Amino acid sequence: MASLRDIKTKKDSTKKTSQITKAMQMVSASKLSRSEQNAKAYIPYMAKMKQLVFNLAQNTNAKHPMLEVRPVKCTGYIVITADRGLAGGYNSNVLREVFATIQAKHASKEEYAIISIGRIGTDFLRKRGFNVIAELTHLPEQPTYADVKKIASQTVALFEECIVDEIYIYYNHFQSAISQVVTTDKLLPLKEISADEEKKEATSLIVFEPSEEEILDVLLPQYAESLIYGAILDGKASENAARMTAMKNATDNAMDMIDNLTLHYNRARQAAITQELTEIVAGASALD
Repeated sequence: MASLRDIKTKKDSTKKTSQITKAMQMVSASKLSRSEQNAKAYIPYMAKMKQLVFNLAQNTNAKHPMLEVRPVKCTGYIVITADRGLAGGYNSNVLREVFATIQAKHASKEEYAIISIGRIGTDFLRKRGFNVIAELTHLPEQPTYADVKKIASQTVALFEECIVDEIYIYYNHFQSAISQVVTTDKLLPLKEISADEEKKEATSLIVFEPSEEEILDVLLPQYAESLIYGAILDGKASENAARMTAMKNATDNAMDMIDNLTLHYNRARQAAITQELTEIVAGASALD
């Protein structure tokens, strides 16, 4: 049985841990509010952009690399994780999905390429020998478009230069403070994405100015880059929500442990006092 000193030491250390997890919970809650606002504010822009790109794709015969559907020799994967842990299953859920997909679909590194966003995912994939060709780590808590512009442009260039023939993006989609869902979206080619929307009504007449090719050259890369940025914003909101929930659970577990340790401490203390009283009585009886 543990001594009173051991129980007290463990109780004190658990109490300090609970104070840390409580502080982290509060910090994550404050970050979540801002992250959620950023993610939701971006949705109307993306919806309008998606509608515009769909209408253009349906009403133009112009050729563009991002509208080209070609035989798939190499698949690109954008994997969005966090730079830090202590976020429950936020990182592991995405990485598990990516790991299973690559193991099932590809026999060699030449058949896929990974663009990793976040230190946790980058370290995990590199240590296991996956083909990570680009990475972005240490993003700010509230990333701007400028923060991700370079990696987004590099990703789009991989498709335009035929290094990869299709691109998927893996991230946690924010549903609520207690629910984040691992989501897989097909980023490129855009022709296949617009084909999935055929049942939706397209604009009947579009006038192109200055020309179809010039508009597509600007709009399509911007659209793909915007999808990546939107997924990162969504992932940041999910990360803060997952960390807030994980720290709340850790705090609750610590408090339960403190209650149990307090009970054990009181019982052990009572037993020690009883033992001392028994010894005193026994000694007094012996003197008589």
